[in-house]
Amino acid sequence: MELAFERRGAGPPLILLHGIGHHWQGWLPVLDRLAAERDVIAVDFPGFGVSPPLPPGTPYTAETLADAIESFCSMLGLRDPHVAGNSLGGYVALELASRGVVRTACALSPAGFWSRGELAYAQAVLRATRALALAVPPERAELTAGNPIAKALSTGIMVAHPNRMTDEAVLAGGDALRGAVGFDETLDSFAWLMPPAPPKAPITIAWGEHDRLLLRRQAVRAAKWSGQRVKLLRGCGHVPMSDDPDLIARVLLEASAL
Repeated sequence: MELAFERRGAGPPLILLHGIGHHWQGWLPVLDRLAAERDVIAVDFPGFGVSPPLPPGTPYTAETLADAIESFCSMLGLRDPHVAGNSLGGYVALELASRGVVRTACALSPAGFWSRGELAYAQAVLRATRALALAVPPERAELTAGNPIAKALSTGIMVAHPNRMTDEAVLAGGDALRGAVGFDETLDSFAWLMPPAPPKAPITIAWGEHDRLLLRRQAVRAAKWSGQRVKLLRGCGHVPMSDDPDLIARVLLEASAL
């Protein structure tokens, strides 16, 4: 299906997938670093960012979003691209590796490795975050983005270093969260989300040292599922791209070097 995306650089294709309520612009801190060595395509999932919603009657689940990315790659003529994702996008990247339709997959703090209690916590935090975004009028949001304390309070659950986010990134992220028509149904579908089938392509999993949404101990389950050690992203939170762009670019380039 047709999706909104940004494409930069040259080299082996690398698809970038964002988390729930986010948009492709979340990858901007690392985009040009990656584009120096890859043909980078950062995509908005259906019903998120400015991509159109899924067709009527199609449920929002990680699997249907993976279907949409498969279709998107076919439309662009991309065969066996590398893929990387964060949070929900990380789960979808692993799902595509399980299907054997990507060359490699890299997942940053992927969804799906939680306990029931951790899932309930994450869903509650995400619902509250969206409710707050919907309740704050645009003019108030601008004041929040420009105030260091307000910025820390509004983004600290997602990033370890709110001060490293630009005001523009905070405002754009809030707009994406408010406008995400697929948010509620996707979040509800997490209740049935299980780790994907064993991957048929090489994978890399990395976890933010200071992840406050999908707690770091979930990396242990991801390591057992994958049969390999999970990389620790030191100094990073749940959405690590703005915390340490150099580190994240290096992890993604190394993961897609095969």
